[in-house]
Amino acid sequence: MSATSPRAGLSGPVLALLLVGAAVMLTPMVWTLLLSVKSNAALLGDSGAALSPPYTLDNYRAILADRLTSRWLLNSLIVSLGTTAGVLVLSSLAGFAFARLEFPFRRSLFLFVLLGLAIPEQAVILPRHQLFATLGLHNSYPGLILPGLTGSFGVFFMTQYFRAIPRDLDEAALLDGASRLRLFWSVLLPLTIPAQATLGVFTFLASWNDYWWPLISATTSDYYTLTVGLASAQMNYAQTSGLGFLMAQAVFASVPILIVYIVFQKQIVRAMAGTAVR
Repeated sequence: MSATSPRAGLSGPVLALLLVGAAVMLTPMVWTLLLSVKSNAALLGDSGAALSPPYTLDNYRAILADRLTSRWLLNSLIVSLGTTAGVLVLSSLAGFAFARLEFPFRRSLFLFVLLGLAIPEQAVILPRHQLFATLGLHNSYPGLILPGLTGSFGVFFMTQYFRAIPRDLDEAALLDGASRLRLFWSVLLPLTIPAQATLGVFTFLASWNDYWWPLISATTSDYYTLTVGLASAQMNYAQTSGLGFLMAQAVFASVPILIVYIVFQKQIVRAMAGTAVR
C-alpha cells in the first residue's frame, strides 16, 4: 500500500484517536491503582493526595491478613473454576450429540436450547430461588455453581464447532472399529481445543464477575464471592478501613482476570475476531 493512499493518510489521526481512547479507558484503572497504594489517613482529607508520594503496600498487606477477603477470593476461584469445568464438559458432550449423532427430536431439542439465549436470567430468578431454597442449596458451593451450567451459549458454540469438522474423520474412525465414545474422546475432542479455550475463558470471566445470583444465593459472608463481598464493604464504607483499602481490594480482585487474559489472550483475540470457529 502506497504512502499516499487514503488509508495511509488516515493512519495518523486514527492512531491518535486510539491513543486518546486508550487513555480514557486506562485513567480509572491507574487512578484506582494509585489510591490503593496510598495510606488511608492521607486519603481521608483529600483523595488528590494519590498523585504525590509517599506510597505504601500496607493496604495489600491488610488484605492478605484479612480472613474474609481471603475467603471471598477462595469462593470466587472455586465457583469460577467449577462452573468453567462443568460448562466445558456438558457443552462438549451436548455439542457432539447435536452435531454428529442422530436421535429422536434432535432438531426440536436444539431449538429448545437456542430459546434459552433469548430468555434473560432475571426472568427465571424467582423460580430458581424457590427451587434452590426447597433443595437447601443456598449458602453452598453447588448452589453457586449449578445455575452457571445451564447456559445455552456453550452448547450452541460447541455444536457449531463440531459441525465444522469434516465427517470423513468419523467414517475413518468407525471403520477402524472405534466406538462413538472413542470417536468423541480421541478423534474429535482434541480438534476442539481452540473452542474449548475460548469458551473456558469467557465462562470463567462471566462467572468471576457475576454479581446477581451470588447476591441472592449467598446470604452469609462465608459464602460471598469477591464481587458480593467487595460490594458489601463499599456499601458499609463508614465501617471499612478506608478508601485506599477498598481500592486495593478492587485491584486484588482484578489480578486473576488479568492472569487469565494474559495466558489465553490469543484465544480471546481469535474469538473476538470471529475466527474461533472455522
